[in-house]
Amino acid sequence: MSTEDPDRTRTVARSRLLARCAVLAAAAAVVSLFVPFGSGGLLVVGSGLVGLALAAAGVWWFLAHRGPVRLLGALLAVGTPVAVLVLYVDSGLWPAALTALAFWVVSLSCARRALHRPGRGHRTRPARPPRRPVLLMNPKSGGGKVEKFGLVGKAEALGARVELLGPTGPDGEFADVTELARAAVADGADLLGVAGGDGTQALVAAVAAEHGLPFLVISAGTRNHFAMDLGLDREDPSRCLDALRDGEELRVDLGDVDGRPFVNTVSFGVYADVVQRPEYRDAKAETALTVMPDLLAGGQGRRFDAVADDNRLPAQQALLVSNNPYSSPDPFGGARRPRLDRGTLGVVGVRVEGAAQAADLAVRGALSTGLNVFSARRVEVTAEAAELPVAVDGEALSLPTPVVCTVRPRALRVLVPRDRPGVPAAPPLNWRRIIVLAFGRRLGGTSHG
Repeated sequence: MSTEDPDRTRTVARSRLLARCAVLAAAAAVVSLFVPFGSGGLLVVGSGLVGLALAAAGVWWFLAHRGPVRLLGALLAVGTPVAVLVLYVDSGLWPAALTALAFWVVSLSCARRALHRPGRGHRTRPARPPRRPVLLMNPKSGGGKVEKFGLVGKAEALGARVELLGPTGPDGEFADVTELARAAVADGADLLGVAGGDGTQALVAAVAAEHGLPFLVISAGTRNHFAMDLGLDREDPSRCLDALRDGEELRVDLGDVDGRPFVNTVSFGVYADVVQRPEYRDAKAETALTVMPDLLAGGQGRRFDAVADDNRLPAQQALLVSNNPYSSPDPFGGARRPRLDRGTLGVVGVRVEGAAQAADLAVRGALSTGLNVFSARRVEVTAEAAELPVAVDGEALSLPTPVVCTVRPRALRVLVPRDRPGVPAAPPLNWRRIIVLAFGRRLGGTSHG
């Protein structure tokens, strides 16, 4: 007779209790809309869904049009939620709506905690301090974080050699980051690291992976998505340097798009077209608002087809391929990747033809016909044009069609501080798993990692 691990038994029992709390809270959210408020629950739900759809339609008109139609879209996007709130207050339905919302928040919190399994994050192993680390630092990245946090001096005090990235030629061109990394390896570096944006991180990471060297991420970029999903401190990048003296190593996947590495995402379509504009770097929001109408409703936006393993995605307006799936289909909205070592790509395809489909997308989310969400090991993108604009980790490129994205499982050794503030991202919310976990017969008989 086998004996259950007591720690595992307690963990699964705790997850089951949280799953039951999640189901009960969800049921309470529904009941609170109808008892004791009578038919008011239908009005709360109906008006909320209608308001969400109208607001989404307003956002579409704001992005896809100019002039009076854009103004109307802005008024609708802002005014509809206000009108719904006024309706709730005027009809005396706000207690029902507020109570249901509170129960729903509790339900979501319990559900995500139930699916989280301690010890199921990235596996780490002890790492020896490197003897000849070489760090490449971009002084301009992240608004000057290298200087602001004194990264050069702190790194050199820990025994690292620092190479500053900057103009090298008479025309102001920058040195090739990949060549600098290769030269460092040839000179005996036993670790490569980067303080800069995710695009630069990916290029140096590929060299580290090629030579089997550990790689150090220093969160000195603007957004630092890769650092966030590794659990690193994005507020104080100097804490990343602690890995040089007290670190541990983990293995993560490395994405590949036509031979170019990426650590986060490859974007096709609307976003990639916006990034291609030369004025985008200095005025992101203004550039997007200026060109969006032409891309979305003016017929100038490129359509393309994609195949994610065996799933066909025809005539897409936008496609995002990520190095491992995000926890929700909206990585731009702050979503995270629970794991970076599953050996799969995340795929999000968008095809929205007008305000009605935008409203459907807002109400139905991933169930909408305008949104396709998959996991795949290979994604191929084709188009009539000989080349496609592509944004690789936010960097604008043009690649010959067809464009193929793949993933190299556990190709990269990443050195991280043993003490890092980040917490594991919540796994994707799966209500079927929650229900099975809550009411399954066997204590350890479900898989909910």
